[in-house]
Amino acid sequence: MLDRLFGIHAEALQLKARRMEVLSTNIANADTPGFKAKDVDFQEVLSWQLGAGLKATHAKHWRGPGLSENGEVFTIPYNPAVDGNTVEMGLEQAKFGEAAVEYQATLDFLQGRVTAYKRALKGE
Repeated sequence: MLDRLFGIHAEALQLKARRMEVLSTNIANADTPGFKAKDVDFQEVLSWQLGAGLKATHAKHWRGPGLSENGEVFTIPYNPAVDGNTVEMGLEQAKFGEAAVEYQATLDFLQGRVTAYKRALKGE
């Protein structure tokens, strides 16, 4: 029943939360030598989770196009640091801000759906 109530938005919210975790890890490790920045491609991972992407027929097949087992991909830096760190602070902060706005929008949408169903159950 909850799948019909929330649809794809529950999975999208979890995926957006994971992307924010990955981006915050990048920001936290901006000064760590050799740290490689990662990101989560929302559209690719969501289509892969819903079965619209590639299907693996064997356990050793890749999980999706360029994706690791958990959906993370390494970002390609514009200006890599001399110490091998690929985190670019301004870019990561911008990505995190965008991800936070998208997360809040999805959360607001879900909250609106729950409120609508509550009102329907009360007969309002």
